[in-house]
Amino acid sequence: MSKREAAQKHSDAQPALKNISSISQLEHQALETRSLAETISDALTKAIGSFPSIVLHAGFFLAWIIINLEWVRAVPPFDPFPFGVLTLIVSTEGVLLAIIILISQNRMIRQADRRAHLDLQINLLAEQEASLILHQVRRIAERMQLPPDERDREAALLTENTDVDKVMHVLEEQLPKE
Repeated sequence: MSKREAAQKHSDAQPALKNISSISQLEHQALETRSLAETISDALTKAIGSFPSIVLHAGFFLAWIIINLEWVRAVPPFDPFPFGVLTLIVSTEGVLLAIIILISQNRMIRQADRRAHLDLQINLLAEQEASLILHQVRRIAERMQLPPDERDREAALLTENTDVDKVMHVLEEQLPKE
């Protein structure tokens, strides 16, 4: 049984499992649509951001310094103090690593933006559904001629559609400015 078939089997059983399957598919799709540069950048970022990479770099620098300070008589120095070639290598590596990390970060930011947009859409739909349900409950209460409640005014306000532009405007006015 393939992963997709197993996910489908689980999704029929429970809504939460169906949601997990949908999110998993979106994540796999995002990974599959990466460009070659993004794929390479992600792999390099993962490798370079690891403990073995730190050990490898520390060992390389230590060996370079020990050899070029003439502490090992059998190996002639090739980059005497102040280690100009080592400085050039480290500077070049720093620039390249910064670019590699930025490529990965840019991809991750685009993915986070897509997730935020999806989250916003789902939240807006949930708000609209809740408003409709509340409206229906109010109609049922009126039909049953239930006595008014102190929270009826609040309920009436909640049945109105949320004006996203107005909410955003109020947020922008009230949140601290940078």
